Amino acid sequence: MSDSVLNSVFLLVSLGVIAAIILYVVSKKFYVYENPLIGDVNDILPAANCGGCGSPGCKAFAEKLVDTDDISELFCPVGGNDVMKQVSEILGKEVAEKDPTVAVVLCQGGCDVRPKTTIYQGPRTCAISAMVYGGETDCQYGCLGDGDCVAVCDFGAMHMDENTGLPVIDTDKCTSCEACVKACPRDIIEMRPRNKRDLKIFVGCLNEDKAGIAKKACDVACIGCSKCEDICPKDAVIMTDTLAYIDPVACTLCRKCVEVCPTHSIIETNFPPKKVKKPKDVKTKAKKDKAEKVTADTAQVKSEKTQANA
Repeated sequence: MSDSVLNSVFLLVSLGVIAAIILYVVSKKFYVYENPLIGDVNDILPAANCGGCGSPGCKAFAEKLVDTDDISELFCPVGGNDVMKQVSEILGKEVAEKDPTVAVVLCQGGCDVRPKTTIYQGPRTCAISAMVYGGETDCQYGCLGDGDCVAVCDFGAMHMDENTGLPVIDTDKCTSCEACVKACPRDIIEMRPRNKRDLKIFVGCLNEDKAGIAKKACDVACIGCSKCEDICPKDAVIMTDTLAYIDPVACTLCRKCVEVCPTHSIIETNFPPKKVKKPKDVKTKAKKDKAEKVTADTAQVKSEKTQANA
């Protein structure tokens, strides 16, 4: 082997050794210490990286939990109270329990009740549609139907209904990450408490137009008649000039507002069907028939006793 080749090999080896020494010194000099608790907390987080906690990812949320003295305002919606309880045990900090929530769509203006009046031929996303024009119907407040909320759901909890053109939420899969809420340009998706058996009552309309205009655009639009507010025994209905809103905390799920709504814009979910009350005349006739039957049976018994004694 020639001297030139040996010199080249020696030079390369020397450069490699020098570079390794420099990298080692730099790594020690500028080493960033990471609290091991961050790794412990990150391991129990759901690794959804959905942003529902307000942080860009679970690792960033773990760092915030470790570095913050008071974590009572921090919460992982996907992991829920169980995960936050584990975080509390690791960090020795108090956490606040929160009632589970689920996303609801505050619009029921499907194709059958909210007819299209225009045809849009541009890119099919809700964000673009909201910026470019008011939608394909005369309602300027309802769902645009392009599925931006479905696209951002990482848990398969939403799909678009082909018949109505509206998003449908699978409450069993919803993790309360609020990604769909942030993606909707019309703000028609809201997080509401997940009650027992997922019972909910809410106004499925956000149309702020006057009654006539709103009803013309959609058959099930809220017309601001205040009947729901008048009948509510717990003052859970909040009225604006043209629109009703039901406070989920104050609402006792009595369903009285549902019965009086003239446009059926108030939605009730997962309730059993109400028993149909029989008219009074039917009840009276039933009681009369029963009484006559009892009288006839009694008379027959007496007759049989009389014959037996004879």
